[in-house]
Amino acid sequence: MMLRMRTRPVLVLLLLSLGLIGAQQQALMDYLERRLQAIEDRISLWHEQTSRYASELREVKQQMVSQLEALEKNKEGLRGELDGLGGRVGRVEREMDYLETQKEAQPCVDVDDKLVEQQVIVAREKNKLKYAKLSGCTDMLSGVKGMKVLKRLGDSKGMWTKDLSSGSGKVYVFNGTADDTLYQFSSVRDFTSSQGTALATPLKLPARWSGTGHALYKGHAYFMEEGADLRLLKVSLSDGSLVDSSVLPLPDLVSAYALTPDTAVDLAVDEEGLWAIYATQQDQRHLCLAKMDSDTLAITQMWTTPCPRENSEAAFVVCGTVYVVYNSRLPGRSRVQCVFDVGEMSAADEAPLAYFPRRQGSHSSLKYSPQERLLYAWDQGYQILYKLTMRSKLEV
Repeated sequence: MMLRMRTRPVLVLLLLSLGLIGAQQQALMDYLERRLQAIEDRISLWHEQTSRYASELREVKQQMVSQLEALEKNKEGLRGELDGLGGRVGRVEREMDYLETQKEAQPCVDVDDKLVEQQVIVAREKNKLKYAKLSGCTDMLSGVKGMKVLKRLGDSKGMWTKDLSSGSGKVYVFNGTADDTLYQFSSVRDFTSSQGTALATPLKLPARWSGTGHALYKGHAYFMEEGADLRLLKVSLSDGSLVDSSVLPLPDLVSAYALTPDTAVDLAVDEEGLWAIYATQQDQRHLCLAKMDSDTLAITQMWTTPCPRENSEAAFVVCGTVYVVYNSRLPGRSRVQCVFDVGEMSAADEAPLAYFPRRQGSHSSLKYSPQERLLYAWDQGYQILYKLTMRSKLEV
């Protein structure tokens, strides 16, 4: 009897403890349910906001596409208007020249040198804006950032490059200064890992080339034929067949560069198309530049540059500006020392003096890749890549 009376309070306390624990657990469950409900509400709100933002983004993209299409149409219209305006300006200039010939000579007037300099600066800025509108290419060389020697292949002189204008990443090698076999590598990796030309596909050309001034553009190779009188050949890179040929109207040529006598005409490619760099007996002291039509092989415009031919070894063109590279008779460090801009957007004295990373050699070819902003160089049998840094001509 006494045992029952002692056990009853213990049971009561145990039941009270269990009831208290159950109440605490229930309170904890209620709290967790409220927190989960709050999280679910936030997730639902986030989904709603995300859907709204995605919808707004799609609408903005559609508006931007339509505006870009409208701007493209306006650009074509403005280009046409500029062409028409150029013709009208030409007619006005001819009429003014004619009227000037009908007038008596005006007395000489001394003009302040500062005023003349100011007028030249104003005219140059106008030419910059005009060229930028017509060309759309305003990059100019700022410096040579670095170099990478890929391998050593073939003769001391040659040329190698890519034809990225056709969307291909293949590498092409012209070994030597006269041959009729072009080597094609499927990629830069195959080129660098290949022992010689083991991984290359030989492409037989319809004639032997001369020099190292070749160019690749839009699926075609352009080179001067060996032994022919200034005969330029255009060959398909797909099968090596002859597409077109033309005799360049450049009489009395001398080698383009004093330090690279094997190259009579150096063909170059930039953002605006195909160019030719050469020199003539009439002015052996300076280099000349010509813009070419890659489809017809016709020369559309010619310039005589102020760049001296003496000690020149190679050149390349970027956005209508030719950069001439010089060296010494004993091969040393190459440098860009003369610049000529056909659009007159940058003066020769405004261009920086750019040095190439030091190598004890001399470039037989320098080929610019507009898409990569790289120079493909051939230096004493080594194939080298130079990384270029650019700035805008409008900032000069």
